[in-house]
Amino acid sequence: MTFERPLALVALLAVPALAAAWILYDRRRREGASRFASPALVPNLVDRKPGRLRAVPPALFLLALTALIVGMARPHATIRVPRHEATVVLAIDVSRSMTAQDVSPTRLEAAKAAANAFLAKVPSTYSVALVGFGSRAFVAVPPTLDRSLVSAGLDDLVPGAGTAIGDAVKLSATLGQRQRAVDGTVPPTSVLMISDGAPDGGRTSVANALRRAKALHVPVSTVLVGTSQGVVTARLAGGYSEQIRVPPSPGTLKLIASDTGGQFFEARTSSELSAVYRHLATRVGHRTENREITDGFAAAAVVLMLVGGTLSAFWFRRVP
Repeated sequence: MTFERPLALVALLAVPALAAAWILYDRRRREGASRFASPALVPNLVDRKPGRLRAVPPALFLLALTALIVGMARPHATIRVPRHEATVVLAIDVSRSMTAQDVSPTRLEAAKAAANAFLAKVPSTYSVALVGFGSRAFVAVPPTLDRSLVSAGLDDLVPGAGTAIGDAVKLSATLGQRQRAVDGTVPPTSVLMISDGAPDGGRTSVANALRRAKALHVPVSTVLVGTSQGVVTARLAGGYSEQIRVPPSPGTLKLIASDTGGQFFEARTSSELSAVYRHLATRVGHRTENREITDGFAAAAVVLMLVGGTLSAFWFRRVP
């Protein structure tokens, strides 16, 4: 929490001073009363002793005063608020290593299933685009509100060769710039990339792609899929085949996420992958905003004063 007028908080010193003054006053009042009445006669003079209840109204009053002073300092807090319009780009790796079956049924099919689950949770006012990348990056589905088109585009993705991550980051980051909100502004764009490896081919280096994404203020969250047991089968001449190990390579994906302000995740199973996408769906549906919360403190002060005054009137037939 930050304050627009922090010097106003100096007035908080008055709160413990008032508390001490009330305690001193209450002690002197009881000592004075004891001089004029025998303790044995007190039960005959009053229905019951107020006990500790007598401290409740003054305590509420002091809390209300604290809230008012904090409100005078114009507090600001960073809170999460729903977004109404945005563009989300799903970038899916379709390289040959994504056919490995260490994530059931394959890395690519698990990615498709998780992406479809993600679509169901993204706010309906968001445009969603689909980018595939193997030896090159391509737009499978341009930004659209029609989830069925994106789902069909996911089904049409087929494995290829290469892993043009740099091309995919650059293409994905620029897709949202063509969109316009109802007020004519460009809605924020975020990219969710799922891949299992390091760059392999493509025309754009990862460094250049990151500069482009940062210039456009597009965060790229990345999901590393696969395990160290992943293998693919390569066909050789003469009818032979070769088993090639394809362990995931996290370095580039971590760099992309950290440099663009996104998040990095690892998914070793299809259920973990689905959990990641559910989490990301809630993240992209909100944004952080710095707001003044003076009204909240003022309202709390009013409520505390009303409660304190009501209790004092009912218990002691007086106000604090």
